[in-house]
Amino acid sequence: MGLQILNLNSQKHKLYHFGKFHYQHCQYYDNSFQFIGFRILTFRAIFAVKFALGKELLQMKLEKSEIIKALETITVAGEGKNMVESGAVKNVITFGDEVIVDLELSTPALHIKKRAEVDVMKAIHANVYEKAKVKVNIKVNAPAPKPQEPNVIKGKPIPGIKNIIAVASGKGGVGKSTVTSNLAVTLSKMGFSVGLLDADIYGPSAPIMFDVERERPLSVKVGDKSKMKPIESYGVKILSIGFFTQPNQAVVWRGPMAAKALNQMIFDAAWGELDFLLLDLPPGTGDIHLSIMQSLPITGAVVVSTPQNVALADARKGVAMFQQDSIKVPVLGIVENMAYFTPEELPNNKYYIFGKEGAKNLAEDINVPFLGEIPLVQSIREAGDVGRPAALQTATSIEKAFEELTRNVVQEVVNRNENLPPTEAIKITTMAGCSAVKK
Repeated sequence: MGLQILNLNSQKHKLYHFGKFHYQHCQYYDNSFQFIGFRILTFRAIFAVKFALGKELLQMKLEKSEIIKALETITVAGEGKNMVESGAVKNVITFGDEVIVDLELSTPALHIKKRAEVDVMKAIHANVYEKAKVKVNIKVNAPAPKPQEPNVIKGKPIPGIKNIIAVASGKGGVGKSTVTSNLAVTLSKMGFSVGLLDADIYGPSAPIMFDVERERPLSVKVGDKSKMKPIESYGVKILSIGFFTQPNQAVVWRGPMAAKALNQMIFDAAWGELDFLLLDLPPGTGDIHLSIMQSLPITGAVVVSTPQNVALADARKGVAMFQQDSIKVPVLGIVENMAYFTPEELPNNKYYIFGKEGAKNLAEDINVPFLGEIPLVQSIREAGDVGRPAALQTATSIEKAFEELTRNVVQEVVNRNENLPPTEAIKITTMAGCSAVKK
């Protein structure tokens, strides 16, 4: 009789209410009757509810068209199209209250796959049937990466500039700016047209080393645009942030501001025709380096170090920066500065104050060319302080050392260019015409 008052349907809580109701109804009888009656009626109730549930499941057949319509409400991350329109839905299978959805995504990102799975389940439960058993199979079909040619120069070429050489050092104080300025004047002596961009925003040295501290770049018309005219000294065209600040003024800029100033000196300058543009980079590996590598077609990099282990550790990191997959700037070689000390009164003696052949050994270890060694000589420091690079001292061991270094740099540029696909940024492919270079 108790079954007659049960409103049977597929919801479990109705069964619970029925059992609870009948149990309360029978509690006025003795314990034996209560126990027997409850067990019998509960068994009958469960049988009746199971019958009703089975009947409902047989009637509940999910339609494939409804599932697809629900999937059309989902937007694929990063594509701006719904899941069906984008082709991500490859197949939909329904059986009773079960649904299998096969998806194909173009990204392997785990959070994208998880989001797609959750979105599918939510859409079907909300728009079709809240108790559907949904299984989502996801296949990732990421597009194959475009093949990249090795040694491809990156960045936007500057019209008229054939080769851009970055001179870097992992550590400050190893003589990078001294090497750069002497490399520039030696290239000029060899007959090349040369420019020097002092990219060390926070510690510009070029104005002092070329004795042009008081100079200021002029504005000139190039076509219909106004551009900065570089300062010229000893046959080298120079631009530096030092031309735009006072001697006692500190440049306190964040990376983006410094990068913007550099871009103006690079692209808003009337460099004219140059065989080489040397970039005197700041020490270390940071924002300035990344900005330049991304915006300029760097032909190659030269890394300067002293022979001591502390400097070599940072030089190794400097080389690694250029060799990263995201940068891929060829390292032309390593220069060992302050390699040894020779007193003027004892020209045949060499004293290895900072260690012996440390940079040379490093070059061999990491398989990059060794470009040469520059001795620790007092006149090199004095020449830099008075604004006349030491390489201009003719018929001296210093001039000879810088000429050997410069020949090696030019030769490495030639070798580099021979292995490159043709580009407008690369022009020099021969040593001919360089009087200081042996044919």
